Amino acid sequence: MTLDRIERLASAERLMVMGGFHATLEDRLPDGTRTLVLLGPAEPGFWTHLMGSPEYRDGAPDPVDRWSLRVIGDMADALQATALFPFGGPPWHPFYQWALRSGRSWASPVGLLVHDRAGLFASYRGALLLDRRIDLPPAGPRPCDDCPAPCLTACPVAALTEAGYDVPRCHAFLDSPDGASCMNEGCAVRRACPISRAYGRLPEQSAYHMRQFHK
Repeated sequence: MTLDRIERLASAERLMVMGGFHATLEDRLPDGTRTLVLLGPAEPGFWTHLMGSPEYRDGAPDPVDRWSLRVIGDMADALQATALFPFGGPPWHPFYQWALRSGRSWASPVGLLVHDRAGLFASYRGALLLDRRIDLPPAGPRPCDDCPAPCLTACPVAALTEAGYDVPRCHAFLDSPDGASCMNEGCAVRRACPISRAYGRLPEQSAYHMRQFHK
């Protein structure tokens, strides 16, 4: 098994390897885990691909999670790996900490994860636990170090800043007419990130996730 094979399987489903790490005892992963690989949307193209899936077309709840279970579950079977997901708990798996361990995501100035390719649109559809050690690419530099941090002032009502996240204020704003931009195009803070803007995520995908968040 190689990283290249995992990337080929992921690419066929418009997913990408968003990072990984070699397991240690401190990670408290299942016995026998040697490497953990994180998977997330590869943009542009992920949302269009998912919209053509049976899960999205059948009208049943949670199409993205059900698609992830099937697709990443099939990948795990093909690789003789174990699949874990950031939903369906308890128990809830520590994807935030795993992302930080990967060396390809960091805590942004507003506390959200920022990924070296996805920016503040970082999201994870699942993880593969491998029983062997595979070569992983080296960690890159933290993109925020050379960024003027437009995320700090992007929220129209200052609900998400370096001081923290005022969730009730955010929801109240989304209920107002002025909140339509965030609801239809995605969180203004996430969109402000220069890496997010280059990622190619469709507004329709952001609108879907905003609806799930603001039920």
